[in-house]
Amino acid sequence: MKIPRDCRGWQLAKALRVLGYVPTRQSGSHTCVSTQRDGENHETIPMRKAVKPGLLHGILKHIADHHGLTVQELLDSLDL
Repeated sequence: MKIPRDCRGWQLAKALRVLGYVPTRQSGSHTCVSTQRDGENHETIPMRKAVKPGLLHGILKHIADHHGLTVQELLDSLDL
């Protein structure tokens, strides 16, 4: 599994639309995205230049766990 190194926050938020995530609010440089698919889930995404790989892996792992996927399956379904 290879975590993208150049993923920006807005790219991640846009890619998560495939899973039904929509922006719900923004506070400073962070955006909260939410979905109702497979139950309610919220994620906070930093909208900085590039999301650090460790933080990106944590966000993707939480989303994958919510939807019953592995991180690799999630990455394959997203266009990052």
